[in-house]
Amino acid sequence: MEVAAKVTAKGQVTIPVAVRRALDLNVGDEAIFEVDTEAGESHAQIRKAADFMALAGSVPVPDKWFGADWPTLRAAAWAQ
Repeated sequence: MEVAAKVTAKGQVTIPVAVRRALDLNVGDEAIFEVDTEAGESHAQIRKAADFMALAGSVPVPDKWFGADWPTLRAAAWAQ
């Protein structure tokens, strides 16, 4: 998909609705711009930033570490 958007005098761009829908971008989401200047031809790609809080609870915690405080977990990790 190719969609054009103009850059304002302040350097701002409104992300077109088709792009926002395709990337599932919503108010408050962060967008990542990746710029590639290889081979003398510059181009950029935009993607939705990962929501790391959405990953909470996705990694199983062994019973012996469940509820442990951060200093205890960090000390145990360094010990290993």
